[in-house]
Amino acid sequence: MIQIGPYALDPSDPLTLAALIGGAAVLLILLLLIAALRAATRSARLAEPLAQQMMQLGARVQGLSDGQHQLAGGLNHVSEAQAAAQAHMLRLMEQRLAEVAGQMTENLQGSARRTAQSLGDLQQRLQAIDRAQDNITKLSGDVLSLQDILSNKQTRGAFGEIQLTDIVTKALPSDSYTLQATLSNGRRADCLIHLPNPPGPIAIDSKFPLEAYEALRRAKTEGELAEAARFLRSSVRKHIKDISEKYIIEGETADGALMFLPSEAVYAELHANFPEVVRDGFAARVWIVSPTTCMATLNTMRAILKDARMRAQAGAIRRELGLLFSDVERLGARVENLDRHFTQAARDVAEIRISADKASRRARRLDNFDFEDLAPESDSALPGPAAGMG
Repeated sequence: MIQIGPYALDPSDPLTLAALIGGAAVLLILLLLIAALRAATRSARLAEPLAQQMMQLGARVQGLSDGQHQLAGGLNHVSEAQAAAQAHMLRLMEQRLAEVAGQMTENLQGSARRTAQSLGDLQQRLQAIDRAQDNITKLSGDVLSLQDILSNKQTRGAFGEIQLTDIVTKALPSDSYTLQATLSNGRRADCLIHLPNPPGPIAIDSKFPLEAYEALRRAKTEGELAEAARFLRSSVRKHIKDISEKYIIEGETADGALMFLPSEAVYAELHANFPEVVRDGFAARVWIVSPTTCMATLNTMRAILKDARMRAQAGAIRRELGLLFSDVERLGARVENLDRHFTQAARDVAEIRISADKASRRARRLDNFDFEDLAPESDSALPGPAAGMG
């Protein structure tokens, strides 16, 4: 940059360069004029050639000035074209930036929506987890309550009775059993199934040897295991003996009874590791059942009850068929009597028609004053008691 007073000139600028060249040319012309004027004072002869040279130089300077103007015009055109190109480039860049900004805005909005949806789903899952946790907490409380119930013998017995009642009410018709039935010996069975003879009513009593089973599960050593096994055998055998003595009454109940175990685990343990206890039950005519096998046994009893009721209904149907046959015979007799009445009525109607014809003929003769033809007509052709009807 060249600083001239308040003006700053850039030598790389074409306009500035042209101006500098022009200024230098003018300065050179001035110097030449001064030299010419000085030379003119020295020699008049040299004035004319110098004037010609000055004219030529002026023409050259004029050409240089014209070239400078043309150069300035070209530079202006180039500058305008460059400015237009820059403006077009700026517009393109602005459009592109606007498109990029729109896409970024849309992507950000979509990301925001997806993030909000994900947060909502996450909140719902957390709520579901909270509800599941509450249910688990409640279930834990229910399990503890069940443990409290089963720890007491009376409540454990009530638990078995309730479970037995639920199974029986689902498997059998309401008139085929009695809950808490009292027998002739004063004993009360949890349920008495009214089966037909044979085999007769069969009692079901609920037993739950939980302490013995838990002792067996807690046993760690061989001694503890043997002691727990003896405890379980003695408990179950006592239950079998009680049921056999209390709920099998000759002439009143069936010759067997059912012991209901409200635990599949205890039932499986007995059949897997204590088969001799199960055989003792068979010998005492006490059959051990679990909830599953009890349902199967009750379904079999239901089939027996259904068959007995069908046989009873078959007898009633035979009686009704006999009565129906008698009714049909009476109906046939009455239809036969009615047919005889219809035959007699038809004969009577025929006789009435004959009498009406005779009366009609007599009336016509009387109307014609044909008295000589009024001979008495015989009714001998008329059958039965209607012969005199003329």
